[in-house]
Amino acid sequence: MSATNERVRILRGREWARPVRPVRREVLGAAPELEEGRPPLLFVPGFGHGAWAFAEHWLEHAASRGFPAYAVSLRGHGGSERAPEATLRAYTHDVVQVAAGLPRQAVLVGHGAGALVVSHAMARYPARAAVLAAPVMGGWSTAATALRRNPVGTLPALVGGPLKLHRRQLFSRELPDADARRYAAQLGRVARRAQWQLLAGREAEPAVGRPPVLVLGSPDDRVVPPAALARAARRYGSAPLLFPGMGHDLMLDARWREPIDAILDWLVKEPQRA
Repeated sequence: MSATNERVRILRGREWARPVRPVRREVLGAAPELEEGRPPLLFVPGFGHGAWAFAEHWLEHAASRGFPAYAVSLRGHGGSERAPEATLRAYTHDVVQVAAGLPRQAVLVGHGAGALVVSHAMARYPARAAVLAAPVMGGWSTAATALRRNPVGTLPALVGGPLKLHRRQLFSRELPDADARRYAAQLGRVARRAQWQLLAGREAEPAVGRPPVLVLGSPDDRVVPPAALARAARRYGSAPLLFPGMGHDLMLDARWREPIDAILDWLVKEPQRA
């Protein structure tokens, strides 16, 4: 696909007619000591999380293996500007804008509902590759699972209130309780419209250029059941890579090194075939 065609896919008529409101976005990064020409990674956190969730471990670890690594806080999250009326489209815009500003074609890595944002961003940005970690891809099956596993935290979200995840949904019992409480205390509130759009589960358009996609998660995730992992992977013609015994927040859990090393190992070889 030519650069001209890619630009058309990124900037569409609707974006011109109804542009997304610009905001100040927080982007954290870590650079490798030696530049090896590897593609930059852009980590996209799930709803309620900010770039801090990747800065805790994964950014520096990726940089130590030669990958320039960045994490963006979606508007209204982390250190980005408040945006109480944000939408899934606005979140997608944030990712596309940050990715387009990186020095080379980026790999998009989305976690949780950030994986849904990445799937929409891939229709507008020609990613080098994509990784969907513990993907929450939306739809009423997502709401049903949340209601079954966390009724007290989920019911308010169905009537416009905040979705509240308990720390035992997010982390394994291997993570020290003090760390689990500290991470859970940093979670923010999701914009109401974006939360409803997550439940509506609008499927993303096909990705630009058909980049290779890796789906990974844990069969013990109390947010994303194994069947949902399998569905997400099947959409991209693969099977999910599983990490038993881990919680939903793979990047913060006690064994955080295992999934990021698997991602980096995959990036070293698989996208070269694309």
